[in-house]
Amino acid sequence: MTASASGRGTLGRDAAQIVLSSRPVSWINTAFPFAAAYLLSTREIDATLVIGALYFLIPYNLAMYGINDVFDYASDLANPRKGGIEGALLAPRIHRATLWAAAATNVPFLVYLVIVGDPASWLWLAVSVFAVIAYSAPVLRFKERPFLDSVTSSTHFVSPAVVGLALANADVSPGVVVTLVAFFLWGMAAHAFGAVQDIGPDREAGISSIATVIGARATVRLALALWTVAGAAMLITPWPGPLAAILAVPYLVNAAPFANVSDGTAATTNRAWRRFMALNYVAGFLATMILIVAWVS
Repeated sequence: MTASASGRGTLGRDAAQIVLSSRPVSWINTAFPFAAAYLLSTREIDATLVIGALYFLIPYNLAMYGINDVFDYASDLANPRKGGIEGALLAPRIHRATLWAAAATNVPFLVYLVIVGDPASWLWLAVSVFAVIAYSAPVLRFKERPFLDSVTSSTHFVSPAVVGLALANADVSPGVVVTLVAFFLWGMAAHAFGAVQDIGPDREAGISSIATVIGARATVRLALALWTVAGAAMLITPWPGPLAAILAVPYLVNAAPFANVSDGTAATTNRAWRRFMALNYVAGFLATMILIVAWVS
């Protein structure tokens, strides 16, 4: 193999690792809320819908997870979950390239969204981008501030929907507010439950989280309570919103067996976390069906 061929091979592997750091399996979790909120508000497919959905599909996730993988490298070395779909283990030599890739892919989309937006959408877009950076970046490191970590993580997924509503100049009814609150509680539950499996590696690395502070058992029970309230909240939204209440049930069934998990056995919740990632696709499909009902109603 020639030196140039070897270089291209290395470049290709590095690029693949950078893409992997964006968690492709989770791309839809941020693109869907934006697209659904914007489309249901405008009821038309336009450039802003397409460009916004593409932004929240890939560049947004590259920034969110890429920054995380760069600045969590030391602790990720001790975490057996890292190195696959649950998180890349980026070689230090491509850390700088990852950060540059995140910036280079985000800026053009953000410029467009600012141009087509107004002060309200600028505000929510700023909140969204700030939450992405603040979660993992040095000094801020919201991921190491218990409870704020879950709030920030949930903001990552709810804010794209709010940006979509703002760009569409949507009328924000009480039903929309309740839906967003329910979504936010769901996001907090998801983060908190996901943090349980990392209690061991996080404590060894000196990283604080909601789970390391209140313990595995309390965190799982908090997640169950948040999912329950999120589902119940959807019951008071206009039709077909109440149908979405049932979407909380699979998450509750998945996590409930770990309601008595101890800190010593916290890593066993990884089984439920892997099912959680699959459940997101099932829930997303059902949510899409509900949105179709809303569209034609």
